[in-house]
Amino acid sequence: MDMVRQVIVFDAADLHAESAFWANILRGHVFEDDAWHSVIDAAGEWRIGVQLAPNHVPPDWPHGTPQQVHLDLHVDDPRAAHEEAIALGARLLQPAPDLDAAEGHQVYADPAGHPFCIGWGHPSRETIAAFVANRLERKES
Repeated sequence: MDMVRQVIVFDAADLHAESAFWANILRGHVFEDDAWHSVIDAAGEWRIGVQLAPNHVPPDWPHGTPQQVHLDLHVDDPRAAHEEAIALGARLLQPAPDLDAAEGHQVYADPAGHPFCIGWGHPSRETIAAFVANRLERKES
């Protein structure tokens, strides 16, 4: 299957709050219809869709209503990312034991209640690229 793009879709009762939140997190833009918003990131890629769900019930992370979607966002500066997410309307669900640790994550909820993580200290792009290249090289051998 050749994919043109991958778009994560969130249900939300308040389309504007949900799409504006994710557009700001991704430093992008929102294109709106009556029952659907498309979130385009700073690079011009369509990353998130927000679908009108008037009776949306936020998941109760981590043990209640089944989780509907989960995003991991990886950053270099967890304090700055935390401040920005909170200022944009995120709610902290699970704080990290130590924001100064070399590696960690915090769990948040977006305005519609969907959980997402902001993590840091995880493998760099270079480490992941080397890992993938190594695995592909082994596979071809």
